[in-house]
Amino acid sequence: MNVRSVIDPAIPPAVAGGAARYDPPEPLERRRLQCYLAQMLGDILAIFAGFCLAGYLYLGNRGLDQALNLAQLLLPVYLTLALYNAAYSLSGLQSASRGAQRALLSLAIAAAGVVFVAFYTKSSAEFSRVLFTGGTMFSAVIMVWMRVQMAAVVRWRCGERVTNELIIYDGGPRLDWPGAFHADARALNLSPALDDPAALNRIGAVLHGIDRVAVSCTPSRRAAWAMILKGANIDGEVLDDSVAQLGAHGARITAGHGLLRVSIGPLGLRARAAKRLFDVVLAGGGLVVLSPLMLLVTLAILLEDGAPVLFIQRRVGRANRFIQVYKFRSMRAARSDDAGDQSASRDDERLTRVGRFIRRTSIDELPQLINVIEGKMSLVGPRPHALGSQAGDKLFWEVDQRYWQRHALKPGLTGLAQVRGLRGATDEESDLADRLGADLEYLNGWSLWRDMRIIAATLKVLVHDRAF
Repeated sequence: MNVRSVIDPAIPPAVAGGAARYDPPEPLERRRLQCYLAQMLGDILAIFAGFCLAGYLYLGNRGLDQALNLAQLLLPVYLTLALYNAAYSLSGLQSASRGAQRALLSLAIAAAGVVFVAFYTKSSAEFSRVLFTGGTMFSAVIMVWMRVQMAAVVRWRCGERVTNELIIYDGGPRLDWPGAFHADARALNLSPALDDPAALNRIGAVLHGIDRVAVSCTPSRRAAWAMILKGANIDGEVLDDSVAQLGAHGARITAGHGLLRVSIGPLGLRARAAKRLFDVVLAGGGLVVLSPLMLLVTLAILLEDGAPVLFIQRRVGRANRFIQVYKFRSMRAARSDDAGDQSASRDDERLTRVGRFIRRTSIDELPQLINVIEGKMSLVGPRPHALGSQAGDKLFWEVDQRYWQRHALKPGLTGLAQVRGLRGATDEESDLADRLGADLEYLNGWSLWRDMRIIAATLKVLVHDRAF
């Protein structure tokens, strides 16, 4: 059976089943960003065109210079307000009229602000009030026209819908969302098994390129799906018809069904862009500056224990998907623990002499700068763990199922838990509980300034007595 019968916006889930292959839709985030930039460029052109038109009609060619000066004065104020007023937002892409309304409101507030400042600084006599008023009005008319034309650009880049929405059917009733994809959990072998990392990896792969997902499942499986979606870095919902009766907060009703909002990505587009730029700049600079040290470590490992220099281990990354994490090899090649079943101890015989030193000084983590450049990791975030990692005699996710929520962001080279000294072996279940609490606190309070403070604090704990 072909893949389109398993996931397709036009085919009912009742006919889906039997296919083992799945092709995720193309992510639309980059295309939406292009549309935002196009809208911004259109607004900029509208302001300059409006003022130039007003200047030419009022003063002829002599008015163009003054018109350009006024446009340059108004533009930065308008763009600042438009960004904060959601003039460039998902709702603005979905509805040209809504986007135009927010843009006009931003323009009116910006014009009023400029007039207010000019009045109190006694500089209003330096420009024509007629020209400023006419320029603002012409700009508003042209801006609305540009927004209407931009609707065609949005449809060209993103299609009729500007988001990819997916409904996963796992034993629940049918839900009709126009344009949404439908996926049969049984056909795709999707199961909310919180004790099976491979199952979570399959779910993460299906959610690739999806902006919003709803799960229609039996009541007994809602809690498991909710737990998984919380760590999937996605706007996720679980279908629950009781919401329609209870009128619960954080819920909505669609097509006669109630949906509980159970998860949402912790960072918006601008925050993710800022965090990624921060990562690339610092990680790239770090690789250049630290390359002599990394070369010396490479030579030391080769001289003591031979190749390979790097230890590559599969760990859990963002959205509970597997990633390959790089480290300098600190254990003897014949005794490396790929699964991470046994944590290193203070007198661990598996460690080489070079390995003890680079672990104690955190130098063994430096190759993860490459993971950051690749986009698999971030400089700051919850540390990635090996699949076999244990706290006491339990696997991490067996201690607390909230463990999967920590993967809503990319794993980091360092994190809030690490700068608080919560690192090293997890001999007791409480060791994991403390780290998990710090990781979830970080997810709920992210800011770029906090990342900077964590990196600065990390420099103080590079050498620590819990590294062995």
